[in-house]
Amino acid sequence: KSLLCPSCLFLFPSLYCISVSDTLLSGVSMETFKELSELAKEGNVDGAVEGLNKLIGTDAKTEEGVKAKENAISLLGSLYVKKGNMEEIKRLLETVRPFFSTVPKAKTAKIVRSLIDTLSAIPGSESFQIALCSDVVEWARSEKRTFLRQRVETKLAALYHLTEEYQESLKILGPLIRDVKKLDDKSLLVEVHLVESRVNYSLKNFAKARAALTASRTAANAIYCPPLLQAEIDLMAGTLNAEDQDFKTAYSYLYEAFENFSSLDENKLALRCLKYMLLCKIMTGNTDEVKTIMNGKAALKYAGDELDAIRAISNAHEEKSLKNFEAAVAKYDTELRKDPFMQAHVDNLYSTLLEQNLLKILRPYSQIEITQVAKIIDLPASQVESKLSQMILDGKCLGTLDQGTGCLILFDDDGNDPTYPTVLETIDVMEKVVDGLYNKARSMS
Repeated sequence: KSLLCPSCLFLFPSLYCISVSDTLLSGVSMETFKELSELAKEGNVDGAVEGLNKLIGTDAKTEEGVKAKENAISLLGSLYVKKGNMEEIKRLLETVRPFFSTVPKAKTAKIVRSLIDTLSAIPGSESFQIALCSDVVEWARSEKRTFLRQRVETKLAALYHLTEEYQESLKILGPLIRDVKKLDDKSLLVEVHLVESRVNYSLKNFAKARAALTASRTAANAIYCPPLLQAEIDLMAGTLNAEDQDFKTAYSYLYEAFENFSSLDENKLALRCLKYMLLCKIMTGNTDEVKTIMNGKAALKYAGDELDAIRAISNAHEEKSLKNFEAAVAKYDTELRKDPFMQAHVDNLYSTLLEQNLLKILRPYSQIEITQVAKIIDLPASQVESKLSQMILDGKCLGTLDQGTGCLILFDDDGNDPTYPTVLETIDVMEKVVDGLYNKARSMS
């Protein structure tokens, strides 16, 4: 044990390593690890790092020593992350490979995966994580560590998805899914199918995304699914239901995910779910409920620019004000455009609001110049003409565009005339009668 005072250790971290040298020589122990952990908490990171490296380099001869060494590896990795030293984490993984031969393969996979996951706390480290995962996969394949390889490959596929290298991700997922199905590893199968669903969703292949999500949920129903993983499944289910315009079902899934993420203090993911929930309410026209949810106790802790953007969009939609909507999108461009889901649905809201405003302007007229419509709504004439063409083709506006005069000619809506379908039905019946008479005449002759 160290006989030096904490202030001396803080000023001279190398003295700590000398003071614990006798303990290290006698073997690795949990007591040594606890001392180093306390040193890190006191702020002497350099001293803790040096001591942990010596502890990891010492042979563990007892079960307690192995446990202390495992904890030391995890702590050292987290300290390197705090210092932003990614290369040292890579060196650490290479250094402890001989130690992995002395512990169960499942434990090895847990340690390696946790070390790689800690790197996600460093912004912009995705490329380094991909290189590190690829290196670990090659080592695991050469050592025939299937359990570790499959878990790191799952992480690698998720990283390719984050960096928008979707084809690379799918190349990994195809063989991986076949291997995992052979081993019937349900817990890993849930994660792999979930990553597959996210990749296909990003590629706009919603049919395959839904199929992958269904496979993930089927596997999850057969085992105990951790709350965090279940929340991620619910988030994906809500996202896909929103794409199908089923916003009520989407809201229910997103609410479940939000509650789980909040209880697990996953604030970033919880805020994402909350934004999606509020957007679903706006899409269904329930803007009054948006205010109630945002003023609720659960949502107050996430107050900020992200929710201010949703509030501005909701107010503009409630007022049916195109100008306020454009102002809100311009002001909160980063908050509303960086997420593809948010961007797609905000664009749909804008399109709906533009249609409503155009129909309101056109209501008193039977014929109006397109330039006049553009002047009233304060938009370029080309954009207005394009939108009116689309509305006419979709049957939302009864009229025609006269390109020669640059006018929109509107028709009266007489409602559904029953004459046309009745005539078609009569012709169909008459055709059957004539065919019947023809067949009968042939049989008589």
